[in-house]
Amino acid sequence: MERLRGAVKDYAWGSTTAIPSLFDVAESDTPVAELWLGTHEAGSAVLGGGLAYSPDASPGEIDLRSYVRDNPEGALGADVARMGNTLPYLLKLIAPAKPLSLQVHPSREQAARRFEDEERAGVPLSDPTRSYRDRNHKPELLLALDRFEAVAGFRAPRRVADVITGLPCEIADTMLSYLREDLSSVGMRRCFEYLLSDETRPSPEKVADLVYGCRVRLDSGDSPSVRADRIVTLLAGHYPGDPGVVASLLLNPVTLHPGEALFVPAGTVHAYLSGLGVEIMANSDNVLRAGLTSKHIDVPELLATVDYVAAPPIRIAPEYVSDVTRTYYAPVEDFELSVIELRTWNEVRTVPGGGPRILLALAGAIEVATKEQRITLNRGEGVFVRADEGKLEVCGVGTLIQADVP
Repeated sequence: MERLRGAVKDYAWGSTTAIPSLFDVAESDTPVAELWLGTHEAGSAVLGGGLAYSPDASPGEIDLRSYVRDNPEGALGADVARMGNTLPYLLKLIAPAKPLSLQVHPSREQAARRFEDEERAGVPLSDPTRSYRDRNHKPELLLALDRFEAVAGFRAPRRVADVITGLPCEIADTMLSYLREDLSSVGMRRCFEYLLSDETRPSPEKVADLVYGCRVRLDSGDSPSVRADRIVTLLAGHYPGDPGVVASLLLNPVTLHPGEALFVPAGTVHAYLSGLGVEIMANSDNVLRAGLTSKHIDVPELLATVDYVAAPPIRIAPEYVSDVTRTYYAPVEDFELSVIELRTWNEVRTVPGGGPRILLALAGAIEVATKEQRITLNRGEGVFVRADEGKLEVCGVGTLIQADVP
């Protein structure tokens, strides 16, 4: 076992307080949007003592990516090592203080093909116009630690028509005409392409007209979807004139309470709006953006990636594998996430799982033991456990997150 410190991401949408407060650390001077615990080349965790969250690096630290690469079979296990000499998952804490970009993630096949296309074209990985940072897909699961708001996946076309009917503006009229012609995923695709394509994208003034209509009906109590109109108002406050504000009307609003989880597969348009959560995903940073951002937007690539079929948000209910452990099983081979809650000091419990694992203490003090080693994790401390360590036992009082491979 090796103690870990994560890589801090200071994206502009991040909170200065949420992640530091979780670790009982003072407010940051800059946003702390995400804390990465994994081996991705854009932000590998490092081996060392102290809290998993620390903005200050120490000299001579060894990054987890190099450690795993140099010890593949012991660190990962033979089965995982055959998939590549990196962890197949990336564990994160995420804390949006304002909405993230409207985005979608590619399939594994698409990512591999398009990554090679950009490599052959000579586009540097650091180029802000590059769309693919690696060859992997990026399905992800988000577990709420606090109330978490999002939009994810397309609503039923008929419901979209209900929501935009009565808005006195050109954008609503245009989208209604598409839906009346074809009340299916085809009509939804035409609406989405109309909002984003260079040839048809509505002007900021036309977006403002729609936002005004949403505000008027919200204030008058006549809104057919109070949540949708509130989201439009929220997004317009941060991204005035952006067509992504309008695109949110096409999507399902999602509210997660602590302990609830959302799964986002490839092709699902989504945006996280606010809250604090744990994310686990395939080891990738491939993001295709549709709006609500100042970063690169690759509209043709995005439109070719989106799944336009209406579907409710995919909520993953945990399976209680013991009275102290619940596991969130996503329908992918890259990761699974468990929460261990211990309430009795002297009772030793076995933690399910056996692959390369990352543990993070969210509360209390918990002793983690392998056959050869014991480490106490206090709140905010994390550890990487090699696959060859085998069975894990824990005792103490507190809450522990475990990332693992199925």
